[in-house]
Amino acid sequence: MSVFLDSDTRCIVQGITGKEAGFWVGRMREAGTTIVAGVTPGKGGATVEGIPVYDTVKQAVERHPADASVLYVPPAGNKDAVFEALDAGIRKLVLLADGIPLQDQMEIRSFVMHVGAKAFGANTAGVVTPGEAMLGFVPWWLDYVYRPGDIGVMTRSGSLTNEINSHIVAAGFGHSTCLGIGGDPVPGTRFVEALELFQADRETRAVVFVGEVGGTMEEEMAQAIEKGAFTKPLAGFISGRTAPPGKKMGHAGAIITGGKGTFQSKWEALTSVGVGLAERPSLIGHVLKELLQ
Repeated sequence: MSVFLDSDTRCIVQGITGKEAGFWVGRMREAGTTIVAGVTPGKGGATVEGIPVYDTVKQAVERHPADASVLYVPPAGNKDAVFEALDAGIRKLVLLADGIPLQDQMEIRSFVMHVGAKAFGANTAGVVTPGEAMLGFVPWWLDYVYRPGDIGVMTRSGSLTNEINSHIVAAGFGHSTCLGIGGDPVPGTRFVEALELFQADRETRAVVFVGEVGGTMEEEMAQAIEKGAFTKPLAGFISGRTAPPGKKMGHAGAIITGGKGTFQSKWEALTSVGVGLAERPSLIGHVLKELLQ
């Protein structure tokens, strides 16, 4: 049972003829990802590493049925690309672009939820199930960072995720799936929604999250645990301990407003329901071991 992605998931790549996609298509295939087609308007008939390219998603999936799409598409084009994929029946999406307009993000999430799809991002490094498949920019080949196992990971960060994962591996654990939630204010999937996937996954024993100041996603997890909606061990790290209110810190979603979204409010909400929090990334393995003893 896969949380979101495995080697049997049939994927298309939107924007496949771009420079970034051209590099990462090979890395994704080496990870085990099944890529059946690519889409770039006006480039139909071309191939990328033997993968056929079509002008539209509809044309691609008519010839190569697919479950998922990863978007190497510029920010301004993401909404149209997402809507096109959803209209063609794709129900799993990974949005990589940083800088998608806020209104577009809201419309994307609304349509994704309306049709019962699942989207990760925008502004994410992607999704990886070590030993199975990867969609995005994830350096899965670093075996001291990504290793098959039974710890689920979900994250609002990119580079910090690699550090956290390295400490998970150093502590003797591996990963079931690592989900890049993304750092934008309106992600396609929120933490609490990702917890539902891990709760239902028999291959996930515990979950680690990488959070940050701003927004209320971390507090929402505490409420879900309090209500009994998530019952597996949960550990995490929250960045931005010293972030000043009203100032954006790195990510568009990392801004404290109206006294909400502070480090302290998140820490107190989560620890009150038994979540193990690490004060430093290097301590996450120790916290995880304590929770699982």
